[in-house]
This record gives sequence, structure tokens and C-alpha cells, in this order.
Amino acid sequence: MTGLLHAGPALADKHADVRPAAQDATTTLHTWNNVALAAVRKAQSIDAAAARTYAMVNVAIYDAVNSIVSRGGRANAVVNAGDAPFEANLSATIAGAAHAVLVAVFPDQAATFDAQLAADRAALGHGGRVTTGLAWGAFVGNAVVARRAHDGASPAETVPAATGVGVFRASWSNAQYRNLAPFAIADAGPYVAGPPPDLNSPAYAGAVNEIKVIGNAAATDVEATNRFQFWNLAAGTDQPAGEWLKIAIEVAEAQHVRLADEVRLLALVSMAEADVVAPIYMSKFVYAEWRPATAIIEAGTDNNPFTDPDPSWKPRAGGIGGNPAHTSGHSAFSAAAAAVLDGFFCRDDIAFTHTNDGAPNGAARSYAGFQAAVFEAGRSRVEGGIHFEFNNQAGLAAGRGVGAEILAHSLLRVSAQTHFGTCPL
Repeated sequence: MTGLLHAGPALADKHADVRPAAQDATTTLHTWNNVALAAVRKAQSIDAAAARTYAMVNVAIYDAVNSIVSRGGRANAVVNAGDAPFEANLSATIAGAAHAVLVAVFPDQAATFDAQLAADRAALGHGGRVTTGLAWGAFVGNAVVARRAHDGASPAETVPAATGVGVFRASWSNAQYRNLAPFAIADAGPYVAGPPPDLNSPAYAGAVNEIKVIGNAAATDVEATNRFQFWNLAAGTDQPAGEWLKIAIEVAEAQHVRLADEVRLLALVSMAEADVVAPIYMSKFVYAEWRPATAIIEAGTDNNPFTDPDPSWKPRAGGIGGNPAHTSGHSAFSAAAAAVLDGFFCRDDIAFTHTNDGAPNGAARSYAGFQAAVFEAGRSRVEGGIHFEFNNQAGLAAGRGVGAEILAHSLLRVSAQTHFGTCPL
């Protein structure tokens, strides 16, 4: 297989059922996404690295499956569809693609990935279509890895500690992610946030005084604490991008989305999560804004007559936050994923119940639709005392913009602009 990068679309979708029983391949899709989620947890990946991983896995799966199913009728993300086999076991194709990516991203966990691939082989048998699917999937996965080899995720870059009024004080790591190359958007620049309000402005004072009350650790509010913990998703979890990937899988399953559509949905969601990373980190790098705890403790230095210092103030989150406040990454990840889900299903009022890696006592939370979950996730950062509301709003705007661009321009049919159903774009 000698396929070139970047597919050129050709014919309309056809024989979408060239696969074993759909549930078999769908189960494989979910299994390997769960393997990716577990790998991120084990590696304690940060949010940006986790989003990149999920996008690589699901882009590889999509390109490998779409190449067989649509025969060029729907655009690929990375790999030329022209070399695809005419028939292959799609479960094997999915396994081969995901395995190739994960082994490259987490070589120290290769034994786990090899064991899952061996289990898939044993379940599928060793027929020609299985062998072909494994080989094609691995080829596509390796091509995606090659494309992302120099995408800005490394080498690591740490911003040294700084001083000054309004400035984030501590050193912070992984600033290189401001340069992460996009998977699908044309340019991260338009989604970098505008500046936060001036320190001496009424808007700034309003945000400080709101969080001084809402995010105060001394103010007992069990439900606010539960909301914050549910969406916090720190190191050792699957991170915000992982939870929205799980939500996409859960909703797709509940809506009985067919395999060809679900692999596309997961690729779109995960690309949106990855492509909002650069705007998040660039905003943090450019503005280097202090976190609310520092702002409240040192309010006497901000030259604002409407803020007062409180040296004893502590955030509900328990910690100040590990990098600059502007913008809220959690808000951006949530908004990007929900924008794709809204557009893919042509509606927001799909109710769902979800539990996640941060859920207190594993308790699930229910939402009337995707935007209801986005609102709660964003406000939870204010309730936790680690982001101002204007940080939340800037993150939401970036996420919505990235999600809308990806949905409008990525993985489309050649002959129509729809992603699913009759959704107009």
C-alpha cells in the first residue's frame, strides 16, 4: 500500500454494508475508544495531549473505514482512499488502525494494545478479509502517525514564573501546544480570545466580585461542589475531550446511528476537541492572566475602586490553577464537541444521562441537551473558583467557532453538504 496523504473525493457513497454484522464492528469501535481512554488515564495525559490522541485514533479509524465504505464518495481526513481494498472485515480494519496509533503514542503500553489486538484476531478468525482489514487499518493508522509526527506537540516548553499585577505567577508547562497543527480547521488564529477586561474596569470588578462569592471554598454549596468535581477531570482521568467522546458514543448508541455515520461523528468530535487546543494555549500564552485566587488576595494592587483584597480567600477547587486563566480550556472543549453534536444530529434537544471520571461517588447527571451540559461545564469553572466568567465565555466562543468550521467543511459527501439526516449547513 503506497497511498499518498490527503484524499481526493470521487464517487457517491455505496455498499455501506460491506462489513460483518454492524454491531460487531460497532462493538470494536467502542472497545478501541475505551482502550484509548484507559491509555490516557494511565499516562496521566494533560487535556491537550489527550485531545490529540483521541483525534489521531478516530481519524485513523474513520479514514480506514470510509475508504472501504464510500469508495471516495465522502472525503477522508488524511489518507488517500484510492489504495483501499474493495472488501475487508471492518472490525479488523478498526482494530488495526487504532492499534497502530496507540502503539506509536504510548509505546510503554504496547503490551496492552497487543493483547487487545490478539483478542480481536481470535474472535474474528484469520480469513482473508480479516487479514486485509488488519493490514489496511495498520497502514492508515501509521500514515496518520506520520502526518502528526511534527505537529507541534513536542518538544515540551515551559513558561518561566513571572511577576507583576494581573500576571500569572508560577511557571507552567506544555506551552508548546499553542502551536499544535490543526486536524481540520484552516487556522487557529481566528479562535484565539480577545483580551480580558482591563483591571480597572467595571467588567473586571464584576467578575472578581462574582467569583469571590460563587467560588469561595468557605461558602458551603454541596451542589456547586458536585458540579465542579463532575466536570473538573484532572490528571489521571480521560480529560474533558474523553468525556465528550464518551457522550458522543452514548448518544450515537441511543440514536441507533449506523457504523459509517458513527465513525464519522467520532472523528468530527475528536478533531474539534484537538483543534481547539491551540487557541486555548495561545490565549494563555499571550495574556498570561492571573487566576482568581491571586486576583482576590492581591486586589489592593489592581487600581480598581470596586475590588477589595481578601488575603484569606481560597477557591472551592482547592488549588489556584496550573496555568493562566484566560481562557477556560474546559469550556472550550465542551463547546467544540457540543457544536459538532448539535450540527450532526440537527438538534440540541437530545436528552442524555452521563457519569464520568470525576463524578462524586460515580453519580450520573442528566441533561436536556448538549448545550445544557456545556452551560454546566463552563459555569463549574467559576463555581470552582478557578476561572472568571469572562474566561468561560471566551472558551465557549472558541469552541463554538472551531466546531462550526469543522462541521461545515470536514468529511463531507462530494455530492451534498450534509453530515447526517437532512441537516442544513
